[in-house]
Amino acid sequence: MHAPPSLARTVDEIPTWQEVVETLLLRGGYNTTWVMIGTTLLGIAAGIIGVFALLRKRALVADALSHATLPGIALAFIVGTMLGVQSKSLPVLLLGAALSGVLGVVAIQALHRHPRVREDSAIAIVLSGFFGAGIVLLSVVQSMRSGSQGGLARFIYGQTAAMRHEDAIVMSVIAGLALVASLGLLKEFALVAFNEGFARVTGWPVTLIDIVMMGLIVLGVVAGLQAVGLILVVAMLIIPAASARFWTDRLRLLVLISAVIGGLCGYAGSATSALLPRKPAGSVIVLCGGALFFLSMLVAPRRGVLASIMRRIALRFRIARDHLLEQLHDLEQRDGRGTVIACRALADAMRERGWMGLQTRVFLGLLRLRGLIERRNGGVGLSERGRAIGARVARNHALWERYLIEYADIAPSHVDWTVDRVEHVLRDDVVRELERAIARTEAAR
Repeated sequence: MHAPPSLARTVDEIPTWQEVVETLLLRGGYNTTWVMIGTTLLGIAAGIIGVFALLRKRALVADALSHATLPGIALAFIVGTMLGVQSKSLPVLLLGAALSGVLGVVAIQALHRHPRVREDSAIAIVLSGFFGAGIVLLSVVQSMRSGSQGGLARFIYGQTAAMRHEDAIVMSVIAGLALVASLGLLKEFALVAFNEGFARVTGWPVTLIDIVMMGLIVLGVVAGLQAVGLILVVAMLIIPAASARFWTDRLRLLVLISAVIGGLCGYAGSATSALLPRKPAGSVIVLCGGALFFLSMLVAPRRGVLASIMRRIALRFRIARDHLLEQLHDLEQRDGRGTVIACRALADAMRERGWMGLQTRVFLGLLRLRGLIERRNGGVGLSERGRAIGARVARNHALWERYLIEYADIAPSHVDWTVDRVEHVLRDDVVRELERAIARTEAAR
């Protein structure tokens, strides 16, 4: 029997199914279980906080704050060493990170208030300035007798495998506080994010709400420092929210989906790192988030790439269908019921509209399956259902053409081009309104 996987294992081996199941069921070892619980809770909290950062257009602010925590971590270590306390204690280091992050928020706000400093410039100044100060302070730590930067470099890139269960508990508590505060202030955050002007004129303390929101972003950044590092922690905040944005337009559902995606990122990333321990957990967590983002971007039912492609194909099919049925209807009006278009003439007409041979055959096959056209004497003619649709499209064409000439002052020579783009998407209520407008005009005459 294989031993359960461990985050401390250093040799890559292909995990067995039993190891995979044991790890996913939180039975992969004491330390591994705590790490998975901690990163899952972190992902949930980061997903919720990230929604408001995304809606408030504070994604780059989150990146600046993550870099602003580095000098606080180094200073906390230096001060702790000078005072004789346990300077490598995670709570001490995270306290320094939080204070430094808050200072970064204040710096961004102060610079942004200056009329000649734009917000993006303020963010760039704080990000680079604080990160540079942090690197300098790390060199000071390196020269101290405690040496080797005291393990502080793990906060730059993250080192989930080095987490103890006490560290996971601290991270979970911070994530829990951020989670409770975010849900408690959901209404206020939504108001400021969607309509800041209305919030100001109705007396809401927009500046205070913004500061609280930035404080929660700081908490989210601090909570994720050891798991994914200050360079990648912004991904934990933004990727789940950006992924959830593809799935819904409703705020509460957006928060829920973002929390689920964030939790899945933390859970799947830490589990994968436990099964393949030579892969850094922080990076794997972010990669899991990236995979979920691209999956959402592809398959989301309304905003996804595939849905957009399908809508374009469906619209192109509908326009080609309407053109064909209208053409057959006009021929029947001119030559009598049962008129047939020869297959060769039909293929030439479709080629003029950009449809190639295979596309034309598929298109005609779909129309026959839907009962809109029939094969007759080596050609194509209208069925009863196709005749009704052709008559409706011809009526829409005439109505819209009349409207453009009489109301939009479009020259008759340009009407056909304009009608060709609009007539196929007219709703029934729009058609009825056009009919009433034309009827009123004729009655007035």
